[in-house]
Amino acid sequence: MSSDQQQPRGPVDSSRIPRFAGPATFARLPRLDEVGRADVAVVGVPFDSGVSYRPGARFGSNAVREASRLLRPYNPAQDASPFALAQVADAGDIAANPFDIHEAVETVERAAGELLDTGARLMTLGGDHTIALPLLRAVARRHGPVALLHFDAHLDTWDTYFGAEYTHGTPFRRAVEEGILDTSALSHVGTRGPLYGKKDLTDDAKMGFGIVTSADVMRRGVDEVADQLRQRIGDRPLYVSIDIDCLDPAHAPGTGTPEAGGMTSRELLEILRGLASCNLVSADVVEVAPAYDHAEITSVAASHTAYELTTIMSRQIAAGREDRV
Repeated sequence: MSSDQQQPRGPVDSSRIPRFAGPATFARLPRLDEVGRADVAVVGVPFDSGVSYRPGARFGSNAVREASRLLRPYNPAQDASPFALAQVADAGDIAANPFDIHEAVETVERAAGELLDTGARLMTLGGDHTIALPLLRAVARRHGPVALLHFDAHLDTWDTYFGAEYTHGTPFRRAVEEGILDTSALSHVGTRGPLYGKKDLTDDAKMGFGIVTSADVMRRGVDEVADQLRQRIGDRPLYVSIDIDCLDPAHAPGTGTPEAGGMTSRELLEILRGLASCNLVSADVVEVAPAYDHAEITSVAASHTAYELTTIMSRQIAAGREDRV
């Protein structure tokens, strides 16, 4: 780090203030207004008006923050201290209109764009999966069409629900239609369960998506899956969108549309660690609905997922800074 580069301000010291006390920010990190700028901004979007089954993801952002009190500053799996490598800060919540989904989408896009314009990468905590569309719009405005790695039990490439084009089941069809995704590098991971018909799969394939089902992960193993994904992504700017229901309900019961037969939290974390060399420009973790959770199982899994993603971004930011010296 150069002499004119300010030392990042990290989380509250758990040896001085117990983890169950202190600030309610992600990982007890400083707020963005306390540090002035961030390399990685953790931002909540408490919005769930796009759900098709169980509501409650509007409370997900703060549930993940609360569970993240358990996180520690050194990540041994990636041999990195993410909060020392880059300034990570909690940017609070984007307050989106819960009664007007079109206005909410515009609000999220605008607020995300403003954070990205500061040079930050985003680690967004949802909220339902509707918010992925405005986040992708904002990221593509900065980076051009991006590769997408989508962890989910579901495809989320349906056309409409009840005539509505903006829902948690449609964001990636809209993103393809709008030209904000690099259609040579699109992947679903963890899909499973019944569909409305085979056309769901043929339509999805026409958009350019490759599919790694949860059964594929189980049979082939995380290392082979991560290697396949790395090859597909290449050096393109990458956006990772994680619906927590990619995990089996045993590992993530607190979500709106659970499906049996999902990945374990260990499999998800190991695949993400295998993507550390990819150019991760921003990410989201969505669909945590704490009302259906118990013992914070889902929130803990989501907080560790966000931690791995944040670590990848912090390592890349630090490496880029060293390359410029």
